[in-house]
Amino acid sequence: MVAVGAGAPEGWLVGQGTALAMIATGPPGGHYADARVSLLADGTYDIAVGTAEFGNGTTTVHKQITAGALNTTEDRLTVRQSDTDVVRHDTGAFGSAGTVVAGKAVLLAAGSLAERLRTFAPRRTGVARHLCVLGAEAVDCAGRVVTLKELYEAAEANGATDEVAADGHWGGSPRSVAFNAQWFRLAVDPDTGEIRILRSVHAADAGKVMNPTQCRGQVEGGVAQALGATLFETVRVDHRGEVTTAAFRRYRLPQYADVPRTEVHFMETTDAIGPLGAKSMSESPFNPVAPAFANALRDATGIRFTEVPVTRDRVWLALDRHDSVPGT
Repeated sequence: MVAVGAGAPEGWLVGQGTALAMIATGPPGGHYADARVSLLADGTYDIAVGTAEFGNGTTTVHKQITAGALNTTEDRLTVRQSDTDVVRHDTGAFGSAGTVVAGKAVLLAAGSLAERLRTFAPRRTGVARHLCVLGAEAVDCAGRVVTLKELYEAAEANGATDEVAADGHWGGSPRSVAFNAQWFRLAVDPDTGEIRILRSVHAADAGKVMNPTQCRGQVEGGVAQALGATLFETVRVDHRGEVTTAAFRRYRLPQYADVPRTEVHFMETTDAIGPLGAKSMSESPFNPVAPAFANALRDATGIRFTEVPVTRDRVWLALDRHDSVPGT
């Protein structure tokens, strides 16, 4: 059982430990993504992207990227995903690629469309291109305003709606390395083997963090998931090879009360490959949790635990054996 408290009860063993992990995920041969951003008849934009939204927050990030490139607002953007009828192939929403691969394709498409609109508007106004500024609803060419609706209508009248749409592609092997560090301070009851996490701190280098709230949620979720593997979750197989923990009644998962509050800190870095300086994150917060916990447990008890989950009975038995050895 994990509990959270400011300090350790009297007689408990206290220790702290940390671990650092790095990740550069991606399938063999690289991850590929395509995107298309189009101006619509009502002056809003459509984003078509091959990757899928499954709760990882890519929809929000892709809207943020597009809004920034087109100098517009997110309420003027719609997203269509995971449909090869509207966009070319994407290798999939896995490998921490939603931002750094699919997001890069979206950025390239949106940036290309912005350039096309800045080029198309001067044809309507006769004003030099460098004097035209793209806004949320119009292009301002030195005071002569052309709305986005008018630009679409002009393109449609000329049979050139491709001029108000653009494609983006990104993929291959280049991936940057993201870093995660976890630190725990915990207390151990030598009489029962109970462990209490007194403090949990996680530092992440995700490059330029596109959406701090979403990314913080990913880190907190990764730590909670990793604590499940560290403290509770185990697949038990009987002598016939049958899995005996086949239902959640017997397969222990962490509950809300089992997970401590984790302080999350983002490093201020930027990346030369990812869109706008972003790096991968997603599953990488999972990696340093178990080793950091094991290091803190060793600091508290003097015993190196090399197997997870570190259950209360395993801790108690190890302490009992340790205490029974002379000189320890």
